[in-house]
Amino acid sequence: MIEFKLPSLGADMDKGTLLRWAIRPGDAVKRGQVVAVVDTSKAAVDVESWQEGVVFELLVQPGETIEVGTVLATLLEAGETPETVKPTAPKERTDKAPDVSVTSTPAPLAAPPAAPIATSLRRRVSPAARKHAQEQGIDIEALAGTGPDGAVTLQDVQQAAELRTQAQAAAPDKQAQMRKAIAAAMSRSKREIPHYYLSETVPMRKAQEWLAASNEKRSITERLLMATLQLKAVALALKKYPDMNGFYLNGMHQPSQAIHIGVAISLRQGGLIAPAIHEVAEKSLDQLMRDLTDLVRRARAGSLRSSEMSDPTLTVTNLGDQGVDTVYGVIYPPQVALVGFGRIREMPWVTDGALCVMPAMTASLAADHRVSDGHYGALFLAEVRERLQRPEQL
Repeated sequence: MIEFKLPSLGADMDKGTLLRWAIRPGDAVKRGQVVAVVDTSKAAVDVESWQEGVVFELLVQPGETIEVGTVLATLLEAGETPETVKPTAPKERTDKAPDVSVTSTPAPLAAPPAAPIATSLRRRVSPAARKHAQEQGIDIEALAGTGPDGAVTLQDVQQAAELRTQAQAAAPDKQAQMRKAIAAAMSRSKREIPHYYLSETVPMRKAQEWLAASNEKRSITERLLMATLQLKAVALALKKYPDMNGFYLNGMHQPSQAIHIGVAISLRQGGLIAPAIHEVAEKSLDQLMRDLTDLVRRARAGSLRSSEMSDPTLTVTNLGDQGVDTVYGVIYPPQVALVGFGRIREMPWVTDGALCVMPAMTASLAADHRVSDGHYGALFLAEVRERLQRPEQL
């Protein structure tokens, strides 16, 4: 039997509230499928399963707040049936399980059994529970039953209604909880990570001219933002300087082969979130623009996926649109670096011995001294600068 646990959705998360299930007992679950929606201190996140099987038990009720690592549900492996496994005891359901590393990727299991098992897992619901659920507008199939053989009882429905009411009453405290979570994560970062900082002034005339000419050929809805060039330049620089890409976990550096860049996004209700765009180095600028637009929209609508929250390998923050010249960020653990971009401004510049006016911006780097040093960081930042001088190659 497979245990599906609440994953960590970022360094500032130690617990979450289950909002709803997207699966029912008897459903076959595929790798990467959204199985639940969990509310963190920052957003509602679609939680994906990285294991395969058939749903046996749902152990947590919508509205319950649980710690990271808590078993949410159990799945049947290939060859298992409801008759061959034992239901999870109440104590086992509430015991905290080990945290889930952001680098762990469970191996895919054999294909789950088909329809006969799903049929045998039909829910048992008392008539009183079904009636009360209809009156309260509660999805009976999303509840974890505590009665005999997992039957849903009237008490289960009443508890779900109470938890929903409590969650609604706590909504005004959401922003305060978010600020507290951000403060805890950043305090941990400054306490544990020996930061060093570098900055580089980057001439941007070539990038601006190329972007303007390129956008003239596009419709308004397809035009690129400078942010896409910046993201791609950082991703290509990471391929050359991979020590900036990855995590510091269990006392050692764990570099990542994948380049998943977290994008710092300000939320309308206040606060900040940094979900990832995956495989940035391999994507075209047009695809990056589509991904960036979609990510910002879903982040502000509270519709992100757990993989976007748990696996950024480096974060980029851009405060240029806020009129800021330079940003010195705090590394988001367990990542080992953060890149910042300020606004593009006109400044005096010497080219071929002649003084001119140059549009330029400051690119900054915050990096972990346990993994790299200033020399390596300077080479990485210089590579970002040089990539932006050849925008046609991005």
